[in-house]
Amino acid sequence: MSGIGNGVSLRVGAPRTRAPAEAGVTRRSLLPPAPRAGAGGGGARARCGWLLAGTLLVSGLASASQARPAAYGAIPSGLASANSAAPSRADAGTRTAANEARVRAAFEAWRAGTGNVFDLLHEDAVWTVAGDSPVSGVYRGKRDFMDNAVAPITARLATPIVPELDHLVAQGDTVVAVWRGTARANDGGTYANHYAWHMVFDTDGRIVRVVAFLDTWALQALME
Repeated sequence: MSGIGNGVSLRVGAPRTRAPAEAGVTRRSLLPPAPRAGAGGGGARARCGWLLAGTLLVSGLASASQARPAAYGAIPSGLASANSAAPSRADAGTRTAANEARVRAAFEAWRAGTGNVFDLLHEDAVWTVAGDSPVSGVYRGKRDFMDNAVAPITARLATPIVPELDHLVAQGDTVVAVWRGTARANDGGTYANHYAWHMVFDTDGRIVRVVAFLDTWALQALME
């Protein structure tokens, strides 16, 4: 058995195929594919530049938390209404601190093997994996995301991913985490990736929307 974090496991074997349309998963490329190593004489630098671009895209907290592009999937109406009221400055500061603390605690639990960030997901959360990779697309609901994005990755891993949080920025109901993760693959090699997650919380402290950027080349290599 293997998994990204404690409580996320599955039988090692052939990965799940991409979810059919009736499963509610919209498959589409959201960013150009990350170049492979050696392509154009600077694959490693190009991949780093692509990842940096993804990180910069999610760093505009105020504008990103208000604009909800259709390509990233709209929050269900019941969840959107929870964030519709404009909070006072004091309320916003309290929510900022609380959401930052939740994410830090979740990463610490993930690193300790006692939990993970996925524990904070609302059951109806919309999670978008950006880029062009075997799991890129929009997932509607926690179960859809865990079954059709997380499970295919954990099927290729012999050990859980161990996260290292590099940077965390919070503002109101929005938190951006830049982090690195490593694990041992089934073939004995090392899986290492860099991530930037833009997360939006509801007033109950549950994550209702995520746009996740990562090194899609590294993920593609793992999935092959």
